[in-house]
Amino acid sequence: MAAGEQRGREYLERYKIPELLHNLSALLLYHRPERPREFLIHALERVKFAKLTDVEYPYLVDESNLDAMFEMLDTTSQGYITLVQYKGALKSLGLSTQDLPYEEDATITLEIFKKEVKKLLQESWAIYQP
Repeated sequence: MAAGEQRGREYLERYKIPELLHNLSALLLYHRPERPREFLIHALERVKFAKLTDVEYPYLVDESNLDAMFEMLDTTSQGYITLVQYKGALKSLGLSTQDLPYEEDATITLEIFKKEVKKLLQESWAIYQP
């Protein structure tokens, strides 16, 4: 690999550019706005504002989406899902399943699910420099 290419990869990795582009692309495809450039600019402004003021970041999912996702996973209405199901949900949202604070036999309630997913979504945006 050429030195210039390596420096380019290091730059992209340092500033989390692939992750940022992934999040922005996901937002774009989810919302499909009529004016995509303005939408992306607004999304980046929201990320910057959220980082400075501690308001919500732009998310693909809202409270009702999380409720519906949990309900789909909890097919027998037990009030909880397994860790395997939880990890699958995180992966489908493009979130990391590393360093989860749960044992393999843990059960995840709706409250825990929503709280943790929101936290991970926030962390996924918070890594970017304003």
